[in-house]
Amino acid sequence: MLSRNGAQLEATVAALRAEGADVHAHACNVTDTTAVRRLVEELGTLDIVVNNAGTNIPEPFLDVTDEHLDSMCELNVRACFVVSQAAVRSMLADPQRALKGGAVINVSSQMGHVGSPNRTVYCMNKHAIEGLTKAMAVELAATGVRVNSIGPTFVDTPLIRRIVDTPEKHDFLVSKIPMGRMATIDDIAAAALYLASPAAAMITGHCLLVDGGWTAQ
Repeated sequence: MLSRNGAQLEATVAALRAEGADVHAHACNVTDTTAVRRLVEELGTLDIVVNNAGTNIPEPFLDVTDEHLDSMCELNVRACFVVSQAAVRSMLADPQRALKGGAVINVSSQMGHVGSPNRTVYCMNKHAIEGLTKAMAVELAATGVRVNSIGPTFVDTPLIRRIVDTPEKHDFLVSKIPMGRMATIDDIAAAALYLASPAAAMITGHCLLVDGGWTAQ
């Protein structure tokens, strides 16, 4: 488990170990390319990687600054590419990989399939992740490494609560989701578990939309 927030990592590790999980955590900023590559190499052979780091700064297209553009592209796209590249190198170090299989799961967004006001950079980033997922899937298929993405709708997290910060914003957002609620963290975790499992052995290059019907409209 990797995060730049050491305190949150320690709390998460403690909670998981209390449930009997064998878990290890490392504090690292995924935008630090050198540190990420070194850390992944030190971890040894991997079977599964989940790219879940990301951010959003909702604002009108004409107000987007170079700073916001660069920071979002660096975290949402470049870091995902670098982590995936390092992880796949590690996976392919195992001579039995084609038989054992492996999984890369990119947490994208429903915004990787549609457009939305005040989210031009975010939509651009997530469309890029969908393209990366498909291209990696095709190129790596013969190696036994599967590459898929998850496309969540708005998920009830601290990040979303900072953006959806009034009852009016919440009601408007939920009105766009046919199932009538935001997704939960468990909804997204379940999708990741499925894509990482043998049950998804023939699935690659696919986006599993967990969007409550948003993109079906």
